[in-house]
Amino acid sequence: MVARQTAEYKHEENKQAGGFVVALVESALYLLHIMIGTKLAHYEITSHLGSGGMGEVYQATDSRLGRHVAIKLLPAAFASDPDRLSRFRREAQLLASLNHPNIAHIYGLEESGETRCIVMELVEGETLESRIKKGPIAIDEALGIAKQIAEALEAAHDKGVIHRDLKPGNVMLTREGRVKVLDFGLAKAYEASPGSSTLSNSPTVASMAATNAGVILGTAAYMSPEQARGKPVDKRADIWAFGVVLFEMLTGKRLFEGETIPDTLIEIATRQPNLNQVPVRVRKLLQRCLEKDPKQRLRDIGEAWFLLEEDQPATAPSATTLPPRRIRRNALVVFTALSLLALAALAFVHFREPAPAEPSRVQFDIAAPDKLTLGPYLRLSPDGRRIAFVAMSSGRGTLWVHDTSTGDSRALSPAESLDTINVSLLWSANSRFIAFPQGKKLRKVEATGGPVQTICDLPDGTFNAGAWNQDDVILFGGMPLLYRVPAAGGVAVALPSGDGQTIHSMPSFLPDGRHFIYLRDSKGSETSGIYLSSLDSKPDESPKRLLTTAWEAQYAPTADPKLGYLLFMQEGTVFAQPFDNRRLELTGSPIPVAEQAGTSGGRWAAFSASANGALAYWRGGISDPRNVQLTWKDRKGANLGVVGKPDSYRGVTLSPDSTLAALAVLTSKNPAERPIDLWLLDFSRGGAGTRFTFGGAAARFAWSPDGSRIAFASRHDGAADLYEKPVNGSRDEELLLKTGEEKIPTSWSRDGLLLFTVLDANRKNDIWVLPMGDKKPIPFLQSTFNEEEAQFSPDGRSVAYMSDKSGQYEVYVRAFTPPSASGSIIAGAEWPVSTSGGLQPRWRNDGKELYYRTLDAKVMAVEVTSSPAFHAGTPSLLFLAPRASNNGVVWDATSDGKRFLFAAQLEQSAPSPFTMVLNWQTGLKK
Repeated sequence: MVARQTAEYKHEENKQAGGFVVALVESALYLLHIMIGTKLAHYEITSHLGSGGMGEVYQATDSRLGRHVAIKLLPAAFASDPDRLSRFRREAQLLASLNHPNIAHIYGLEESGETRCIVMELVEGETLESRIKKGPIAIDEALGIAKQIAEALEAAHDKGVIHRDLKPGNVMLTREGRVKVLDFGLAKAYEASPGSSTLSNSPTVASMAATNAGVILGTAAYMSPEQARGKPVDKRADIWAFGVVLFEMLTGKRLFEGETIPDTLIEIATRQPNLNQVPVRVRKLLQRCLEKDPKQRLRDIGEAWFLLEEDQPATAPSATTLPPRRIRRNALVVFTALSLLALAALAFVHFREPAPAEPSRVQFDIAAPDKLTLGPYLRLSPDGRRIAFVAMSSGRGTLWVHDTSTGDSRALSPAESLDTINVSLLWSANSRFIAFPQGKKLRKVEATGGPVQTICDLPDGTFNAGAWNQDDVILFGGMPLLYRVPAAGGVAVALPSGDGQTIHSMPSFLPDGRHFIYLRDSKGSETSGIYLSSLDSKPDESPKRLLTTAWEAQYAPTADPKLGYLLFMQEGTVFAQPFDNRRLELTGSPIPVAEQAGTSGGRWAAFSASANGALAYWRGGISDPRNVQLTWKDRKGANLGVVGKPDSYRGVTLSPDSTLAALAVLTSKNPAERPIDLWLLDFSRGGAGTRFTFGGAAARFAWSPDGSRIAFASRHDGAADLYEKPVNGSRDEELLLKTGEEKIPTSWSRDGLLLFTVLDANRKNDIWVLPMGDKKPIPFLQSTFNEEEAQFSPDGRSVAYMSDKSGQYEVYVRAFTPPSASGSIIAGAEWPVSTSGGLQPRWRNDGKELYYRTLDAKVMAVEVTSSPAFHAGTPSLLFLAPRASNNGVVWDATSDGKRFLFAAQLEQSAPSPFTMVLNWQTGLKK
């Protein structure tokens, strides 16, 4: 706002605030003068006038010309964006050419160092917004103000300048009764690069956005329908805003005002204005200004007063005097005739009345916070007012919430720091809480912030998405079962699970809160898909398959309680298929509702629907999964250089002599296509890569002690079985072990023993040994806890591994004795190594040091001795590990422990926006 309070008012305000506040204000202005006035040497800052729609505004004195001016500081983003600043200069030159008594003049653009500001005419008085708050304005006074606004618009339109953000807050009323329109054209001048988009700074929407198609710019309540839909605008957008402002002056109420920005946009796009509240004299003018179709709208603001003259009541002709009785009789006849006509018209309208118009679909983009690595999962609250997502910054995952009613995105308390951004979220049915996994717990926090509360322990340490019904029951997927737990807290109870080998995950409740859909990932893709089940299902009941897909699906309700939609992904497009809530089955055909939707690279689809017809999705995908670079670090965490090209690395293991690296690389975004394969990287050839497997593989694998072979797991026929293949490719892969269980090889000893992890029938990870001679597997560690990532010591007499038996993963070492003649192994004594959480242990080649990473991605080193008995020293911090995309920490250490290889996410300065679609069901054939 470019306005100045009177000295008397400021003095009284400061007096009431007390001497401390006065001193504080004076000190702040002094500092501002030092910071700004010294850089802009000809201007002396005298007071802070407030925050304009696009920057802080100050009153200053121009010492060269001896006049008072207003200075609006430009946002800091301009200093680092030469293209935007160049465009702004061109626009500012055009705006400075506007010379009209009803337009606040722009004197110039000042630059000094990184300080950029606009010098503007200082207008004294009050805003039209303040005047309207006192009550409706009489029609003659309102029309006088409106006429001056119209003259300002006409003068600007004649020079090709569109205001784009006309509202009462941008109109000043001077003491002399003159109207001054402020910030003319600055919305256009402030635009970012073409194609950018944001939704922020309520009530001003997207104040830093371009005005291209697909981008919203302006103040929500005063936007034209074409602005609300993100379409290009011309002067007719100003004419619409003029009509909205005139209505507000006459009634004292906003014409369009929803509870949130999206609600307001829906009103603008769908609701016809009710003009019965305004005098008849101005209705024709407002009708022409407020036509939703710009082609039907008043084309030139200069024509407004012709419409006002047309609306003036004509002078009535003189009447012939009639006797009173005849007057009454004639009046009765006229009244009767009019009544009959009214009834006939009412009947005609009733029976010929068209069906109510379907609400318009409104779509706009919301920019994600800058310089964050975004997780693959977002969730829209059931009321459509907030979007929850996870992002990584400075090596820490944090829960974020975007408020669609204010346009603000903010991170919740640092206490919600997460180990990875590969985290799924769920909202309570009342949109108050967000639940999320943290460590081995399921927790919840209020969407507005506050203490984190624990709901339950995760029975198998995993969490594959969940749903929260209106009865406060949470249903979530584990590995491989579905579990239910009261939202208030308790013990998670498994639901009936079928064959015990199928992974059940990603549930979504139907409206009754009992039935739900979920993803079944079976060994054979012919039985995988979206299934229907119930909280009341019996162990012997078979679930009903609805869709054959490898992706998550979500249920979306409609206004009709008998009908809903199943939303699912296919090749980057979100489809909706009608679902009959009574018969509990799909009907009709899939209908595309959103294109260029992102995915996680796994089975999660990055979209979410609310209960009130809103849809949110990552447009064009989240952080590029191939934007991960292999990076060397020393023991202090300093970068030693990069190797290979950026790609989507999911696992890395160095050869015993550290001259080669085996890499797990995401080769497909479709989880049904076995998306990971192994590649070999030769450091002696400058990091040239060669594909090693072609039929899919797990992200963990093991080198033979001489570096000539690699053991890996692959799903050629059902479960992940064990294979080995020579590094030189001299022969095809050879099957090592085939069972009905999931298996992952982790370490290969000099004695020809292969350690591998098995997911046993109790759904816990156990450690087994496979002798490479007779290929008969032998259990090493089996318990009711998870043990995994086992690594042989260099001498083969100890095994380091991680276990969650303490309630969180820690690193342990256990003595190892080779198999006896009877083919059994007796696990020896066990010693703890980590102290505050530990994952992924690695040995130095002399067996005297162990490395591991903590739950919060710190790389730790521990000195160990094995004679006369094993002893682990105190862990010491080496450095904070970088993360790889949305897959946590991917790393390995060289055999001498001097260097570490990480797959590190490259910096991302501008994350892809997510897209909001309001009334997405509009136009769908049910």
